[in-house]
Amino acid sequence: MFIVIISFPPIKDGRDADFKKWFASSGNAFSKFTGFVSRRLLNPVDGGNYAAIVEFKDQAAFHAMHGSPAHDEAGDQVKPLFDGKPTPIFYQVVDA
Repeated sequence: MFIVIISFPPIKDGRDADFKKWFASSGNAFSKFTGFVSRRLLNPVDGGNYAAIVEFKDQAAFHAMHGSPAHDEAGDQVKPLFDGKPTPIFYQVVDA
């Protein structure tokens, strides 16, 4: 399993509802890709910025989605909502 934890930058004032709507609609688009497992939005309990957990079957499946026109379009839609850039961290699940 391949996992990405994305730390989102601050959302511009008054744009939270737009961001959540974008997250839902882009998640629907990404879920159609082969190897997609899940995508969840995290709201910090004690303040701070949103984060997301994205799970794919493997790294190749994630990169197929990430390099797609659907991903580019989603990125173009969300950029105006951010005050900064998202920061992804990539993980491979360790089978213990």
